[in-house]
Formats: sequence, structure tokens, C-alpha cells
Amino acid sequence: MATVEKMPMLQEGYDRLTADLKRLKAERPTIVDAIEEARAHGDLSENAEYHAAKERQGQIEASISDIEDKLSRAQVIDPRDLSGDKVVFAATVTLLDEDEKPVRYQIVGQTEADAKGGRISYNSPLGRALIGRKVDDEVEVTVPSGDRYYVVSKIEFI
Repeated sequence: MATVEKMPMLQEGYDRLTADLKRLKAERPTIVDAIEEARAHGDLSENAEYHAAKERQGQIEASISDIEDKLSRAQVIDPRDLSGDKVVFAATVTLLDEDEKPVRYQIVGQTEADAKGGRISYNSPLGRALIGRKVDDEVEVTVPSGDRYYVVSKIEFI
């Protein structure tokens, strides 16, 4: 029997996926109406509106299916419930780069990642390199722009 892999995420990410699902489901009737209206125009073989509406319907159904799958496998983790001296999912980590400049990231799920916003996926190269590290550990990461070196200076669960 196949095992279902849990998908860790923060409550915020779970809530955003739930809102996206609700929005997509609300769009369903609009697409059905557009398909019916396009059908009424006659010949479907050369009806661009019909084909566009059917394509949009397929995209919506695929997105709904994908989000429902993610939500069914979601494992919501609250960082405030965690503690310890190692980097784990949901931890906020302050790193010092090669120039001793601090950078701060929270380790989050794939759907929540936003590097510019200080959130990196636990599956990203840096996220994988950080998991299990402690304060003062050195971290070497190979990224598309080359090798980067960091020192873990602080681990928080906020």
C-alpha cells in the first residue's frame, strides 16, 4: 500500500490555499455559463470563445485538484510550539554571510516559499543545508550563482 507523504506548512500557507480553493470553486459557475453562451453561437469547431472557456475550465479543475491534494496531505505546524537548538521546519534562522552581513530566513513549505520575503522552502538548496544545523555551524551551499558560505548565528521559533 502506498504511503501518502505529508506536506508540512504553516497555518498562513494552509489558509492561503483554502482561500484559493474557495475562489476557484466560486469561478466554476462563471466558466460553465461562458461555455453555454459560446455553444449558443453555433459551430464549435471555429468558436474561439468556446475553446478558451473549455481551456480555462480545464485549468481551474486541475488547480482545484492540485490544491485539494495539498490540503489533504497538509501537516500544519506552528513554530511557537517548537523549541530546541537545531534548525527544523518553521524555524527562523539568522545567518551571517561571507561579509558578516546578517540574513534571516524562515524555513517553510514549498507553497509558501518567497526568498525575497525571507521565506525559503525546506526543499531548497539552502533549506536542505540548514536543516539539523546548530548555532555557530558553518553552512556551504551551491546555488546557481555559485557557492555561498554562511554561519548560523541565531535560531528562533516565532
